[in-house]
Amino acid sequence: MTLNDEEITRYNRHVILQEVGIEGQEKILRSKVLVVGAGGLGSPVLLYLAAAGVGTLGIVDDDDVDLSNLQRQVIHDTPSVGSPKVQSALNKIAALNPNVHVVAHHLRLTAENALQVIADYDIVVEATDNFASKFLVNDACVMAGKPFSQGGVSQFEGQTFTHVPGTACYRCLYGTPPPAHSQASRTTTGILSSTAGILGTIQATEVLKYITGSGTLLTNRLLRFDALSMNFQTLNVEPDENCPACGRNKSSFIPNGR
Repeated sequence: MTLNDEEITRYNRHVILQEVGIEGQEKILRSKVLVVGAGGLGSPVLLYLAAAGVGTLGIVDDDDVDLSNLQRQVIHDTPSVGSPKVQSALNKIAALNPNVHVVAHHLRLTAENALQVIADYDIVVEATDNFASKFLVNDACVMAGKPFSQGGVSQFEGQTFTHVPGTACYRCLYGTPPPAHSQASRTTTGILSSTAGILGTIQATEVLKYITGSGTLLTNRLLRFDALSMNFQTLNVEPDENCPACGRNKSSFIPNGR
């Protein structure tokens, strides 16, 4: 692949980076990234990956745009209220960068379809808002040998890490999801809108680093931040040899989000 004149102009600020250059930008143009969730985290992820020129962006979401989403889900707008989030996101990406091929998966990721949906992608971004989906994305990606970026936000706080085969996964950190009745919703806990933007932008950066081979990924490390104090900390995480998803007994594990 050789960049044409329009691409050299559009991606000039990447091309002049020593860590990216023409070769790195060509890798971005050839890449296929799946984003699970087109909400608060998925919005900045999708916008920045589209702007960067990711060749194929897959979007998984079965929800419609609600007025209450617009406070933080910046890929959507007022005219899109009531329409599927995947279609709203597709429209915004097309306006931002028409060279990006968007695959809209208007469905809920399940144990039955997860492996099939992620199969064609190079890396997956977990940008959901519930524990069952987070564990499901983890389990399917680990089983398929797919790298992924995991993220979560609540109120003024966020956390993220990156998994590639052989490194710690979500179950290494948390084991199993908490009981459904103990999981607070965004409507009761709230979230500062820009907190999702901070976390999603970090996830997009991890994806671009993975694609281009630049820098050091957040593997075996959990990044946490508190926007109120603007304090960031990184915790080292070791792979758990007894982890049911990636440990020594992984051959008998079935991804199910539980």
